[in-house]
Amino acid sequence: MKNQFKIRKEILILLISVFFASCVSNVEDEDMIENEVVTVDPCKDITFAKSVKPIIDTNCIECHGSGGNSPNLTSYNSISASANIVRSAVASRRMPQGGSLTQAEIDAIVCWVENGALDN
Repeated sequence: MKNQFKIRKEILILLISVFFASCVSNVEDEDMIENEVVTVDPCKDITFAKSVKPIIDTNCIECHGSGGNSPNLTSYNSISASANIVRSAVASRRMPQGGSLTQAEIDAIVCWVENGALDN
């Protein structure tokens, strides 16, 4: 009887050990998944044609069109040549005068300039 009780006690200890060992490994796996850093590039979808040009056409061309104030912002070449000036003016909210850009519009222009002001 004592032998049988001793065997049951050892089996019970073994089962409890296995249970706790499995719990510990599951918690570590979940912690590793939760602590993974996912890097999302907010600029990856910013293009001149889809993002920047529509903002400039809507908010800047009235004053910075052909024959208007400098810089001329009517084409990719003229906009890219003035990219740093445009970025500075919109990031500081000096432009557009008499209007305003959303933070998303400002971020799009800044991203585009900081990524090389590409004709994309």
